[in-house]
Amino acid sequence: MAIEDRTEAAPRHGRMTHPRSRADIEFSGGWPANALEAGKFFPATQVGLADPDAPTDVRSGPKPVPPDGRIASGGSEPDAVRLDEVRDWPKVDLQSGAEVPFQWSFSAKHKTRRYNYFVTKEGWDPAAPLSRAQFEPEPFATYKPHGDTPHPQMPDPSQDPHFDQPHTIRLPERSGYHVILGVWEVADTGHAFYQVIDVNFRQ
Repeated sequence: MAIEDRTEAAPRHGRMTHPRSRADIEFSGGWPANALEAGKFFPATQVGLADPDAPTDVRSGPKPVPPDGRIASGGSEPDAVRLDEVRDWPKVDLQSGAEVPFQWSFSAKHKTRRYNYFVTKEGWDPAAPLSRAQFEPEPFATYKPHGDTPHPQMPDPSQDPHFDQPHTIRLPERSGYHVILGVWEVADTGHAFYQVIDVNFRQ
């Protein structure tokens, strides 16, 4: 089935538009840029895990977390695998250590537990596929719009006027080319959405 047909039938979920992600650049909206969905709690690989901060959240799964080499596509549908290609991706210029608004664009809204942001390690290999070994094991920033509030008590995201607002993240100290992985983790399902940004860090 063609991408155009799927876009018309079922644009869904969300993508990162600022700083601009690979998915937003490659697909310019719609399917599958908004549908890079997989299990939550990256970099863990197990399914069925409970949220350590909110045990009433739906456990991870049934979709697995993306495997190494499929992180940028979220391990998603075949049309999205181009996001995993090792090539000279367009890069966003960002100031090392600066505070930057991160904006996601949504076509379906979900009760959100957190946004986690990971960055590649110093000395990572841009000529190799993205893997867990390429990223720092802990996020450099986490944004939890509702803290540890149990998800049944969260507002209906479709009625929340703040849902679409950007959140400000302090960038890590880096120099040159690195990759940022943004993971939007949902509270009332077992899944998350994966977005990758190629960044040229300036000092």
